[in-house]
Parts: sequence; structure tokens; C-alpha cells
Amino acid sequence: MTRAESARWGVAVDSPTEERNPRTVDLDVVDTLELLGLINAEDQLVPGAVAATLPALARLVDGAAERVRAGGAVHYVGAGTSGRIAVVDAAELLPTFRLEEGVVTAHLAGGPPAIIRAAENVEDDTTAGRRDLGEVGEHDVVIGLAASGRTPYVAGALAHASEQGAFTALITSNPRSRLLGSVDVEIVVDTGPEALTGSTRMKSATAQKLVLHSFSTALMVRLGRTWSNLMVSMVATNQKLRARTVTILHQATGLDRATCESLLEQADGDLKVALVMSLADTDTSSARAALDSAGGVVRAAVQPLTTRTPSRRDP
Repeated sequence: MTRAESARWGVAVDSPTEERNPRTVDLDVVDTLELLGLINAEDQLVPGAVAATLPALARLVDGAAERVRAGGAVHYVGAGTSGRIAVVDAAELLPTFRLEEGVVTAHLAGGPPAIIRAAENVEDDTTAGRRDLGEVGEHDVVIGLAASGRTPYVAGALAHASEQGAFTALITSNPRSRLLGSVDVEIVVDTGPEALTGSTRMKSATAQKLVLHSFSTALMVRLGRTWSNLMVSMVATNQKLRARTVTILHQATGLDRATCESLLEQADGDLKVALVMSLADTDTSSARAALDSAGGVVRAAVQPLTTRTPSRRDP
């Protein structure tokens, strides 16, 4: 339903995500291949919409990095699909980047039970949003996710965060959201009407996934949790991941796998320690001490240990 149609029928449509998509009106009569093609064509619009938000997203990353370095935390807030995407993104940071618990936390309306069972009514509770962000402070970052831009749970959380002096942001697919203007960073991914009218688990959710994993990955890079484009902070908790640490060390140094395995054994499996040992040609204790002094950042740890000429192994 377009805005003109909604006006004629007296139906309030205040978000493009609720409008009827003229490109997919035959969704239920075309054959299956064409049906999938229509959905895919809409999906292809998402990356371009995300690209338009990158300047705002960069401000959010830099603001978050500054606050996390100062001891603050990042809080995602969402309901329904938005909240579930937030939960997944936050959870994956712990093993991927050895991130300490509490640095990035997701708040889903309805709590853990809502992860596996829809609880759509809880998104209307403004008070719950305030309560769930009760301990947020001026050093923290609060990111609300609301495809429609009007979710009361998210609105309550953002209002409380602003009152406490936190750095706030909104990720929405609605350029007409009433929450815009009340946050420090506005990330409006204008994906337009969904292929299936109002089903924001489609393009809007895809946009949120792209924005969040770009945000969190960039934040981890800025916090020194990577080296070049390698995941050197990962936690190797199973056979697959232990093999991956050997591969990453091999990619970073050019050393053969047997030597990489030996270095990792000496470093008690700590990939960063093994990498500093190799790059700086130093022992385990010196590598650990250098990393501690450098806040865990590999490049900063290596610099005082060596003045060697960069080799072909350096990126």
C-alpha cells in the first residue's frame, strides 16, 4: 500500500517498510523460480542502501571505540527479528575476538525466551526498555534497532540512555521515524517496501545484519583485536578452530605448519603470543609482556621489540 492508497483507505502508513511493493504484486501467481527471482531482486537493493549510511556508521564506530577504550560498553536494543539479530552479533564476538563478557551486550524485548519463540507483544513495553538499560551510563553506547523506527521498547531504552548521557544511535529502515532527532547518530537504511508487505524479517533485517556485523567488526579492528585482516584474537575451543589458528599463523608469517604448531604449543595456544614471537623473533615471556604493555595490540607489541626491516611476510 502506497502512502496515497493509505490516505484513501484511512490507514496510517508511516514507514516505507509497511507500504505495498508495486514490483511484487504478482508474488502469489508466478511460478516458484520467478517468485524467488522477485525476492532476490529486492534483496539486491540492500547493499546500496547500506552503503549510503557508511559515513554515519563510521561516526558510530569511532565513538564506540573511544568509549570502550575508556571502560564503557556497547548495548544493542531490539525487539523481534531486530533483537534476535542483535543477540547473534553480540554472542559471536566472544569466541571470534576473545572479547570479554559485557563489552557488547544485546537486549531483546522479552528476554531469552523470545529468541526461539515470538513474543511480539513485549515490544510495546516502553518501561521494559528503560528497565533493561537501567545501569547504562555516560561512558556507554546504546544502539537501538527498529526497522519501523517506532518500537516502544527501543524508544524507552534510547530515552533512558540519553537521560543518562550515553552515546546513542538508531538503526532503522524508516526515514520518517519519530525517533530520529533524539539520538546522536542516525543510521537510516532506506530499503523501501518489502517483497512481502510489512515483513521486515526480509530486506530490513538483512540491512540490520549488514550494518551490525560491519559495525562490530570495524569496532574490533579499531580495538586491536585483529592483525592485518586476520582473526588473531579468536578462541580455539574445538578441533576446527585449533586448525584455523595454525592456518592463520602460517598466513601471517609464511612459516611452515609444523613450525606454526610448535610456536602455538610454546604459547599455550595463544595465537597473538605466537605471532609476536615470530614477528619479533622473541621468546614466550617477552611476547606476553609486550602484548600486556600494548593492550593486546600485536602491531604495538612488536614495535618496541624489533627494528628489523619489514619482510615480504608483512602485509
